[in-house]
Amino acid sequence: MTKVNKRLAVLVGCNYPKTQYELHGCINDVVAMRDVLVNRFGFEPRNIELLTDAPVEGEGSSPAVLPTGANIKAALSKMVNQAETGDVLFFHYSGHGTRIPSLKPAHIFRQDEAIVPSDFNLITDMDFRQLVNRLPEGASFTILSDSCHSGGLIDKEKEQIGPSAYKTTPSIPYKPKSIPFESILQYLSSLTGINSSDIGTHLLESFGANASLKFLVPQLQSDLFEFLKADEGILLSGCQADETSADMNPMESGGKAYGAFSNAIQMVLKENTGRLSNKQVVIMARKVLEAQGIDQHPCLYCSDRNADATLLSQPEDKPISVSAI
Repeated sequence: MTKVNKRLAVLVGCNYPKTQYELHGCINDVVAMRDVLVNRFGFEPRNIELLTDAPVEGEGSSPAVLPTGANIKAALSKMVNQAETGDVLFFHYSGHGTRIPSLKPAHIFRQDEAIVPSDFNLITDMDFRQLVNRLPEGASFTILSDSCHSGGLIDKEKEQIGPSAYKTTPSIPYKPKSIPFESILQYLSSLTGINSSDIGTHLLESFGANASLKFLVPQLQSDLFEFLKADEGILLSGCQADETSADMNPMESGGKAYGAFSNAIQMVLKENTGRLSNKQVVIMARKVLEAQGIDQHPCLYCSDRNADATLLSQPEDKPISVSAI
């Protein structure tokens, strides 16, 4: 019997309801992506795990699993543990991102990238590197991160489409999907009561073994997270490492809120029903955002081979049109 490769996905939407950091379009982003995965890319609904911090319209009164740092990492780890050669793994994150001071001795002034789960238990570029390193040979892991500072979110992944110099003048009001490092430090300090500017101290005190590997693993062991050859990690970032991603909220005019990058991906897929490479998708998404007057530049990080590989290994028999958000 011919083995059928699995298609596994974890989708995370964080709107941070009833907080000063509230966003509006992130849950809509991942719900729309779930439909795309099933209808276009051949994912089975049972192989898609959805984590949101507010109820999904029409799907019950409360989320089944909240997108805390521990829950997101557990879902991603479970997905990687299930993976076999030839499987296609996908993680779509829509929510806040941030930058934190680098712990690498050689990068005194450098900053590293992280996403901000609903409980502020940061998931860092080192966590994503470790997940990619655990992949079995021949399995792929695509990350689509619609968050601020998402460029470089897989540590040491090769840059294929990087920073751009073009600038646009924003023509639509939006909220940046970013929480400044200082605000995160202040929030965590209020939880721990510790007077320290070292964010690792607060994360370890608050979350213990569930904190990011960046703070759990001694620097002498950091070589465990190196890689020596091209790997199967693929990052489609909503913006450059030094940029913000936009949360659009046209609800006043009756429209649905959405993340600008997630929506651009939806538009690209709707207008191009055939198979697209990872590089084509990012280039087209940049053009959509530029035409909309949104000043952010999606980037692509992956091996040379995966830059030209088909997005999510779209099956040839799935040229189905998908509605945009």
